[in-house]
Amino acid sequence: MINHISVVMIAKNAEEHIEASLNAIESFSEVILYLNNCTDSTEAIAKNFSNVKIIHGEFTGFGDTKKRATSYAKNEWILSIDSDEVLSSKLIEEISHKELNSNSIYSILRHNHYNKKHIKCCGWDNDYVERLFNKKITNFNDKKVHEGVITENLNIEKLQNSLAHYPFSHAGELLNKMDKYATLYAKEHTGQKKSSPFKAFSSGVFAFFKNYILQKGFLCGYEGLLISISNANGAFYKYIKLYEANKK
Repeated sequence: MINHISVVMIAKNAEEHIEASLNAIESFSEVILYLNNCTDSTEAIAKNFSNVKIIHGEFTGFGDTKKRATSYAKNEWILSIDSDEVLSSKLIEEISHKELNSNSIYSILRHNHYNKKHIKCCGWDNDYVERLFNKKITNFNDKKVHEGVITENLNIEKLQNSLAHYPFSHAGELLNKMDKYATLYAKEHTGQKKSSPFKAFSSGVFAFFKNYILQKGFLCGYEGLLISISNANGAFYKYIKLYEANKK
């Protein structure tokens, strides 16, 4: 068992991938699963794993919620993963034998999938995420969306092995996440950041051009087109929602 690192995960209605995710990390002695008002079988599935400690709490934005979840971990070293991510056995072996430096944060290569297809365009490739850190030295920032571990004055070291990420199975999930993230973005920046219909439009156009042309979404079939349009809509709606919130 891996006893010096606690895995921390937040989840809501994650029954589709939670079993595979928890199966992959059975070698960790402690997994903190922070649940937010689940209405599906996520909790029932998690209860089948003896190393999982279930915590119930509110969702107050991704950064703040993940930071709160880490406070329940007994270990200083935290491995933060999402409920739709599955660690490879090679990654777990690498982490278990890694001599950890408290002044370092360790990033992991994430292979992103759409409906189980590995996507290598639209900015979904070469996706390194900072996930392994000492909570006595650093933690997540307070961003409601696009949160991250605070890296200031710390070294970032890339691990050699990867994890698999399964965020979307169909177009409806892309739409739901786009709307959720746009709402959180507007809420976070209301009264602090300017917006306008033109900014919303231009941001959407640029996002599509960047994803579909510069990041070669056109080479990834219909998935590349779908992701590019979804990201363009996300850019448009986050600024439109911010514009409306600022007007109020």
